[in-house]
Formats: sequence, structure tokens, C-alpha cells
Amino acid sequence: MDKNTLTGFLLIALVVIGFSYFGQPSQEEIIEQHRQDSIQKVQTKQAEKERITKENQERLKEYAALQDTTTLFGAAKKGNEQLVALQNSQIKLTLSNKGGNIISAELYGYKNQKKDNVILFDRNTASLNYTLPLKEENVNTKDYYFDIEDATDSTVTMALHSSKASMKLVYKLLPGTCMVNCSIQSQGIDPYLLPNQQYMLIDWQDTVMQQEKGFDFESRYSTLTYKLASESSTDYLSETESDRESIQEPVQWIAFKNQFFSSVMIGSTPFTQVQLSSDPMEKHTGRLKHYHANMQTEIPTQNRPVVFQFYFGPNQYQLLQGMDQYSVNGKELELENLVYLGWPLFRYINRYFTIYLFSWLTQWGLNMGVVLLILTLILKVLVYPTTRKSYLSSAKMRVLKPKLDEVQKKYPNKEDSMLMQQEIMATYSKYGVSPMSGCLPILLQTPIWIAMFNFVPNAIELRGQQFLWSDDLSTYDSIIEFNTQLPLIGDHISLFCLLFCGTNLLYSWMNMKLQKDSMASTQAAQQMKMMQWMMMLMPIFFFFVFNSYSAGLNYYYWISLLFSAITMWYLKWRTDDAKLLEQLEKNYEKNMKNPQKLSGMQARLQALQQEAIKQRMNQKKH
Repeated sequence: MDKNTLTGFLLIALVVIGFSYFGQPSQEEIIEQHRQDSIQKVQTKQAEKERITKENQERLKEYAALQDTTTLFGAAKKGNEQLVALQNSQIKLTLSNKGGNIISAELYGYKNQKKDNVILFDRNTASLNYTLPLKEENVNTKDYYFDIEDATDSTVTMALHSSKASMKLVYKLLPGTCMVNCSIQSQGIDPYLLPNQQYMLIDWQDTVMQQEKGFDFESRYSTLTYKLASESSTDYLSETESDRESIQEPVQWIAFKNQFFSSVMIGSTPFTQVQLSSDPMEKHTGRLKHYHANMQTEIPTQNRPVVFQFYFGPNQYQLLQGMDQYSVNGKELELENLVYLGWPLFRYINRYFTIYLFSWLTQWGLNMGVVLLILTLILKVLVYPTTRKSYLSSAKMRVLKPKLDEVQKKYPNKEDSMLMQQEIMATYSKYGVSPMSGCLPILLQTPIWIAMFNFVPNAIELRGQQFLWSDDLSTYDSIIEFNTQLPLIGDHISLFCLLFCGTNLLYSWMNMKLQKDSMASTQAAQQMKMMQWMMMLMPIFFFFVFNSYSAGLNYYYWISLLFSAITMWYLKWRTDDAKLLEQLEKNYEKNMKNPQKLSGMQARLQALQQEAIKQRMNQKKH
């Protein structure tokens, strides 16, 4: 090997050694490489694990599918959803073969806040499931795809079939109504029933949507309502709080109720073992309450089908009253109880007077504001005789006040206050004045006021009706709106409420002035001063209460008080105090000439007065 070749090998060796030395990775690079290798190994293992899991799941699905085809209706757990509609001039019901149930109820002629048709029952918020407890499985209708065997605008038939048994659901929409009948029947299912199991389970739930502008007001009148089979009245869960109730008595129907609309499930045979719950939803969610009902009914068979009726419609009193004619078992449904008319006394006033008068007025095609105006005028005319009698009683007490002041001067001592009161009452009797007659109009008008308080907020006829500045008499009118909730006031100020409270203040002032002028004693006048503050503060209290109430109710109270104030002013203008006093003097002379006429209350007052005078004289002697 010559010198040049040796030198070449040495240079190559140096290059290789240098490259190996300077090209090796740093310690940090070696650590990072190890970390990447570890991550790669973990990802590889995870991918392998997911692959195995997926294969197992596929095997389980294949096994489950195999098992489904061997159960009673297992083959029907697979399928494609089909929709079919029942409809008439009032409603459109959408049904799905998945579960064989109604999934939507759209009302014609009623709009929500978005000006769309009102949707009462929607699959996104509601569900209905029937469960047949069998020996080897529970048949939950929501899990099955039914075959649609027949479908028209008024009837739909859906069925589950197997080689051993069948189950059918037949729906029939009644012409011109919001009522649909549902018949469930089965064939060949008896051998598969559990021993002593004679009941089908029903699970029904819905989150009712807000339909009106005022959340608080609508929520107050939205309740889960039910009717016992043994009673004519209804009961309901709490309107404001979460509530649960277990009902052991048979139940005829259950209603998921909004303020103006209801979804009602009616049993041809009463439901048993009923469990109900109601939970209020948060404001600004567009939802009012979540209702849930669990119950039992009979097992359907071929010879004894189970029949339900569903009502998806408005809470209009006379319309609901007319649903009795469609009852499948001939019993009165009494769905009109969904329209709350108040406690018994007020309910009778509304049921046998207000509703018929209101319906008669609406037939004329008048604006609802005008209808309420005429209704108020009629009520004022009816109570005018008692109002006039009350005013005349106060006027008589007013013109007699100088004579009563003389009676007070006779008894300056406090211990003689009883004698003074007795002589004042005797004086009233001698002049033919009855202080108690002034209470009669209040006794008559107060029930009417309370009856209207219950009627107006539940009158669906006011819904969406414009009047003056209000675009909907069924909810609040607002002249000022806030972006936030103010304490006690809310997010708006109602003009009709302001007018009502202002007129209430005026009417209270007129009443106090009238009573003050007729006070028969200093003590009574002092008590009246204490009442003045209460009467003046009452309209302010009413503002905080009624600001969220419907414009129709505030409007009615406003014009009612306005007419009362006008009536009081008119009576005062038409009353001649001098002539009235002259008439009272004639009464006094007639009574004095005929003492025997002082019978009854007058005679007892006179006897009490004489006895009190004797006792007082005996006390002074001792």
C-alpha cells in the first residue's frame, strides 16, 4: 500500500469518526424520542382496544337483533318512521308509526306570540307510552314501528303483528271538534301476560310551552288538573311550586292545562294508581311547567278494547260543556271545570249569569272592550236600586247629624259612651233611618267583583283582542317597559292598571267624605281617620298586585269604579237635603203619635236605653 492510499484511508476514517461524533442526538433529543415512541405505543394499544370494543358491540347488536326477532313483536323494533295526519277545520294531529302515537297537535284559528298556529302537543317536549308487562318482556309501544293499515283525514289504524299475537291502535278524529278517540285492542296476548297482571301502564309527560306574553300571569293559571270518577268537581296541583300527588281513587281524566288551552286524556274506564307531578320552569325559557302522569288501565283484548279520548283545544267554557255529547261511555265529562270560575258562590254567579250575558254580547260582533263596557253598564244598572238606597241612607244620616251632635253633648263623659250610642240608635229609629242599609250594596257588589276577577282572566274570547292602546286584552298592556325586573313592579307599567288605581283613589276619597259627613259620634269620626290612611294606601297596594294582570281585568275594574263614582256624584246632585230632612221630620212626628209602631228593633233599642238610664242613675246614688 503506497503512501497516498494510506493517507486516503486515514482521511475517510477521520470523516466517519467526526460525523459519528458530531451527528449523534443530544440528551434532550433522546428523551423526546423516547416520549414519542411511548405515545405511539399507547395510541396503537388504544386503537386496538377500540377495534375490539367495536367488534364486540357489533356482535351484541347482532345478538340483540336475533333475540328481538324471537320475542313477541321483536321484528317491529326495526323500521322506518312514517307520519300521517288527522285534520278538520279545527285541528291537525300528526301521528307517527314509531310508537303509534300522536306527536303533534296544531290548532287552527289560534296564534302564539310568533303569530304561528298554537302547537299544544309536540314530540320535542312531550311523550306518551303504553306498557304491556309480559312474562319475558315489557312491550313499550315507544320502541316499536307500527304498520299503518288505514289512513284518512279522520281515521288512522296502526298495528303490530307477529305469528302469535297482534296489537292495534285505531284513531278517529270527531268532525268539527278537537276531540279524538283512540281504541287499543290486542289478540292472542293472554298467554304472555304475567300471572295476576291485568293492567296496562301509561306514562304521559309534557313540558308545556309559553303561549302568552305575560309569563307570570300565564303560569299562575296553568295547572295539572284532574277529575275523580266519583266527583263532579276537579282538583289540581300547585300553580307556583313543584308538587307531587299519589291518588288512590279512580280518576276520570287528567289535563295538562295552559291558561287558555289544554291537553286532556280521558279514560272510558277510570285510571287507577295515578301518580302526578308538576314542576315550574324558569322564566325566559319559553316553557311554563313540566307535567308528568303515571297510571294504570285495563289490559286491552279483542273483545274488550281500551278506549281513550284526547282533547287538544281551547279552554272555552261552552265549547268544553258541549264535549259531553261525545263521551264514549255516556257519562258527563265536565271538562268545563277546566275554566276556573272561583269558589262556589262566585262560580254560580259566573256560570249562570256572567257567561250567558257575555256570550250574548259577543254574538253581536262587538269589540271585546265594548263588550266589557256594556257588561259593566248592565251590572251597574242591576245594582243601582241598592246603590241609591245606600246613598239615601248616608244622606239621611248626614242631615240628622246636627241632632246627633246635640245627643253627644248630653254625654260628655267617656263612661256614658254606651248611653250615647244607644240614644243615637234610638234617634235613628225615631226618624226611620237604618244605618245598616248602607251595607247592602257592598254585600251585593263584592261577590260580583270577585266573580269577575275569576271570569275575565279565563275568558279566551279576550285573547288577541285589541282595544285602545292594548294589543291583547288577555295579557298586560304596557306603556313603559324595562330591560330588567324591578322589585314589586316587574318589567313594565300597565296604563289600565294606573287608571284603575287612580280611579280607586278618587272613589275612596268620595266615600270617605260621604261617611265623614254622616258620622254620628266623635269616637266614630276618630276611627274613620284611622281608616282613611288604609283606604288611601289600598290603591297603591293594588298597583303592585294588578300591574301584571290582564288589561281586560284592569279595564273592567277601572270603568266599574268610574261608573260608581259617577253614580255617587249623580245621586248627590239629585238629592235635596232640605226636602230629605222635611221627610224625616214627618217620619218622626208619625212615630211619636203612634208609639205602638216602634216595634221590633226600635222597641228593643228604646227598652235598652231606658234600662241603661236606670242603671246609670243607680250607680250615681251609690
